[in-house]
Amino acid sequence: MSKRNHRIKRDEAARQRRRTSPGAAPGTLKTDPDAPRPQIKVIAYSNQELVEQEIQQPSEIAPFLGRYPVTWINVDGLGDAQVLHELGEIFHIHPLALEDVINVHQRAKLEHYPGHQFLVFHQVDAGERIQSEQLSLFLGSNFVLTFQEEAGDCFEPMRERMRQHVGLIRQSGPDYLAYTLLDAIVDHYFPLLESYGERLDDLETEIIKSPETTTMTQIHDIKRELLMLRRKIWPLRDALNTLVRDPVPQVTDSTRLYLRDCYDHIMRIIDLLETYRELSSDLLEFQLSSISYKINEVMRMLTVIATIFIPLTFIVGLYGMNFDPNVSPWNMPELKWYFGYPFALGLMAVVTLALLGFFYRKGWLGGRPRVTSSTGTR
Repeated sequence: MSKRNHRIKRDEAARQRRRTSPGAAPGTLKTDPDAPRPQIKVIAYSNQELVEQEIQQPSEIAPFLGRYPVTWINVDGLGDAQVLHELGEIFHIHPLALEDVINVHQRAKLEHYPGHQFLVFHQVDAGERIQSEQLSLFLGSNFVLTFQEEAGDCFEPMRERMRQHVGLIRQSGPDYLAYTLLDAIVDHYFPLLESYGERLDDLETEIIKSPETTTMTQIHDIKRELLMLRRKIWPLRDALNTLVRDPVPQVTDSTRLYLRDCYDHIMRIIDLLETYRELSSDLLEFQLSSISYKINEVMRMLTVIATIFIPLTFIVGLYGMNFDPNVSPWNMPELKWYFGYPFALGLMAVVTLALLGFFYRKGWLGGRPRVTSSTGTR
């Protein structure tokens, strides 16, 4: 396993480690001591007005909830259990849902709670290594509450549309805002998968030119990253399917049409993901076949050379025997022949040419092999 793979596996295992001890009461909140402290940002809007503000305490959210039709509360950082607990009391969030927010190893899912829906999905960024971040979303009748592990996301273009009053966000309810967030995450998967397609194309070209063991390591890294993406993306299909097909009180019929389009996008992403996983497996087999082919080519050439030298070695060994022709006329009389040495060299040359011609006709030296049919030989 490469150092990069080992580091990814170690970091992923650290993120998925549960903070609560075995046997703890359900809903116990125990945060990661290394997690950043929560930063709470509020965007409240109507068709005529928008307010964007960063607040210090959860208690400052209440005025926004009563004044504006839609309030989006985004929390960056999960390092303070008390803040999360206060938010849970304000929005009547079940303790089990808050526990899933803190334990950021959840599969993508949708859960129904009285008064709101709880949706978990993952945003993925590609850098030196794949970085996955869990995003937890609560959808209520007049609010959207999101929790992110740390600051930084792909929602800034959407925020800018809200500020400029572009599109349907300011004219719609919180369900459309939740759809917009989800759609931004899903669309963010496309350029990531396209980068994998380009990497696989480059690796295929490199394998055709010269298969190396380093290429095999890169293919293995890609296969592992695609597998990780599959685990993050595949369960999201079921969650979206539930939003599209089942009656959800917080989701209107008009927004369900947009969710259907988002579901279609996730199905396309899954198709691409499976295609690239199969392609990476095919590339790995192709590289192994190419390496075996090159080894076979080397072995064939060495076998041809060894086969040519076997009769030459026999001839040289035969004439190297120490028989005295003066003792008997049968003891290699050609040793006293005037053309004996040229004859031996010529015999070895004839044998070599004959073997080369035979190998060429068999196709072992690049020639076309002879094809034998039922009617005869061509």
